[in-house]
Amino acid sequence: MGRPAVLPPYAALALVGLGAFVTALDQTVVVTALPSVMLDLRIPLVELDRASWIVTAYLLGYTVAMPVVARIADVYGYSRTYKASLVVFTVGTCLVAVSPNFEWIVGARVVQAVGGGATVPIGMAIAAGSLSRRQQGLALGVVGASAEAGSMLGPAYGGAIIEWLDWRWIFWLNVPQAAALFLGLMWLPNRSAGGAGPSPRVDYLGGCLLVAALLVLSLALSRQSLFQLTSPFPFLALAGALGLLAVLALLESRTRQPLLTPVMFRSLGFVSANATQLLVGISLVVAMVTVPLLAHTVMGKDPLTGAMWLLRMTAAVPVGAVVGGLLLGRVGVRPVTLAGLAMVVAGMLLATRWDLEVSDLELTLHLALAGSGFGLVLTPIVAHALDSVGEDYRATAASLVVVSRMLGMTLGLAALSAWGIGHFQALTAGLEFPIARMDEPAAEFAARQAEYSGQLTGAGLTLFHDFFRVSAGAALLAIAPALAMRRRRNRAEVEG
Repeated sequence: MGRPAVLPPYAALALVGLGAFVTALDQTVVVTALPSVMLDLRIPLVELDRASWIVTAYLLGYTVAMPVVARIADVYGYSRTYKASLVVFTVGTCLVAVSPNFEWIVGARVVQAVGGGATVPIGMAIAAGSLSRRQQGLALGVVGASAEAGSMLGPAYGGAIIEWLDWRWIFWLNVPQAAALFLGLMWLPNRSAGGAGPSPRVDYLGGCLLVAALLVLSLALSRQSLFQLTSPFPFLALAGALGLLAVLALLESRTRQPLLTPVMFRSLGFVSANATQLLVGISLVVAMVTVPLLAHTVMGKDPLTGAMWLLRMTAAVPVGAVVGGLLLGRVGVRPVTLAGLAMVVAGMLLATRWDLEVSDLELTLHLALAGSGFGLVLTPIVAHALDSVGEDYRATAASLVVVSRMLGMTLGLAALSAWGIGHFQALTAGLEFPIARMDEPAAEFAARQAEYSGQLTGAGLTLFHDFFRVSAGAALLAIAPALAMRRRRNRAEVEG
């Protein structure tokens, strides 16, 4: 009897890359479908803030469950857990597709996210283990690029399906894709990282505490009132999250096989990688929000044009991720990360020079420069985190890096919203809305209107320039922890 067929390394890489792409699509695919969903489920327009939970529920479920499922994969095997996650994702996506009301679809999106969120860190662990250490950068770059491409193309994919079919087909089409992935993974060996002993275990109590802490922390960081000081809720939530984390730390110190091994947080490399990723998340979300808003408001462009402006940046991210993976084995973690951060800083600072007559060539060059920088840092950060903690917690480490980025994006978006409102009010404090005076000539009134409009546009342009400076500043701050990143290289890698 012959040996069972085993999936070739590059075929395994292609499969987990496709899995990351498909599940990442569902982070953003519902954005363009939201009006159709609201109409079908009879959610009134005045409840748009409530309807936004259809998007937020996936992001929260994606973030908070990821470390626990990743640790399960470290213990019970990557292929087995990946396939189980695909089943959960498929069940969730079917529940979304048959949603009869708002409460149902929000709950279904959480189920879908729990399965989908696991595919990225487990996929990175599979990719890192399938190829040689010298090719690990390329493997991680492909998975990271696939996830970025999925989240980038999600709105366009959803819009295209709605153009021809009902919004529910966005989710029904996930089923054959997930089934094909499941079948492909049947030929992938069920390798695992193992644990700190002969009988590896999952710390489920620690997992529950971590999920609760991340959920409360995400909700606290997402509140504008955290920066506007208008409500005690985010501060109470932050205190609760810190309390849960303190209990978790105490529990983990007494657990033989903890969910979060203390080695992670004693490792300068792991801490520096996550700190860098947190700041990159802040920089990225500020840039992604600012570009289409600037186009649609101050520049007076239609929403489609704003989306195409943003595409000039986001389309460069997956390309940068693959390039970063290719460069990783040749020049090391720190140079690639620093180069990417420098590109982000340069691209965002160049954007602060845009005026109303900015050319398409300038837009493209500046945004592509920043997008390439955002992509370039993805692979070295993940690779450094994995290298810092060893193989026992490979998927867990990858998941925490993704969580750091998501928390950074949550914090950055809330801070931008809160600070932006106050900053714009300060910029326009001295402006008086023109009101026609008695016996005032029409030409004089028109001149005052034009002057007011020009001053308002100038204030708006200054506001968005300051947003770009904030994005550049966050990337600049990320250089400090990135300087502590230096990947260890073994003899096989050097000689290979």
